[in-house]
Amino acid sequence: MHYQGTIYRPPSEANSILLQVTTGCSHNKCTFCGMYKGQRFSIKSDDIIFADIDYASNYFSFARRLFLCDGDALIVPQQRLLAILQRIETRLPQVTRVGIYANSKSLRLKTVEELRQLRQHGLGIVYMGLESGDDSTLARMHKGATAEEMIAMGQKAKAAGLPLSLTVLLGIAGPERSAIHATETGRVLSAIDPEYVGALSLMLEPGTQLHDQYRDGRFAMPEPLAILQELRTMIAATELSNGLFHANHASNYLPIRAKLPEDKEKTLAVLDQALVGALSLKPEFLRAL
Repeated sequence: MHYQGTIYRPPSEANSILLQVTTGCSHNKCTFCGMYKGQRFSIKSDDIIFADIDYASNYFSFARRLFLCDGDALIVPQQRLLAILQRIETRLPQVTRVGIYANSKSLRLKTVEELRQLRQHGLGIVYMGLESGDDSTLARMHKGATAEEMIAMGQKAKAAGLPLSLTVLLGIAGPERSAIHATETGRVLSAIDPEYVGALSLMLEPGTQLHDQYRDGRFAMPEPLAILQELRTMIAATELSNGLFHANHASNYLPIRAKLPEDKEKTLAVLDQALVGALSLKPEFLRAL
């Protein structure tokens, strides 16, 4: 397989074939993210992509899932992306689901019919970083979209029949907007109604703009209990029709896995116990990105 740079994939794609179709991220401006810093965004040639698919057909015939790397591979023009999916269908017929990263820009560039066409040829899940539903926080982190734009793009994917996995970031608003960030993020999640939500807790990465802001005193990190309260407020404000809300990433202080709506009250009760000290939190040295 022809890999360039560091390869990233969602935790749920741990056992998937990783097919790199782009390098870097088409946005690459988020203040908290250091994943693709210094890496130029590009779309790899079809010859290399198809050669990797052929290689995977010879050596990874046991794998049932495939993930298209890197950041925001949905930005690939429709006919090229469709050809990649059709090649996967032909050479890897055992693959039952193809996953992809997306952002508001790439979803905006695709029509519902185009997204539906991709779904018909194997695209089975879209991962999108929402991070926050608070416009002030989104602007501060240079996310490149408003909350209403995020809602519209999420609803577009849902209209095409594509399952959505949204990532939200605890602590990203700092102490001063924590409650607003949590409540507004719950509102946006409810409006989109994704199948999956993954909550991560902010960890500052050296070399990012947000780390520089923290070092210079322009950004304050919330305390662990404040982040836990933020998670509680967010879940309380989130109404999903049939979704999984995960907060069991290595960065989190307390692992949470809830099916909403049925586990909502039970989950809030667990968080209440943790907030009064009845449950232990993960020590700082065990947290990881």
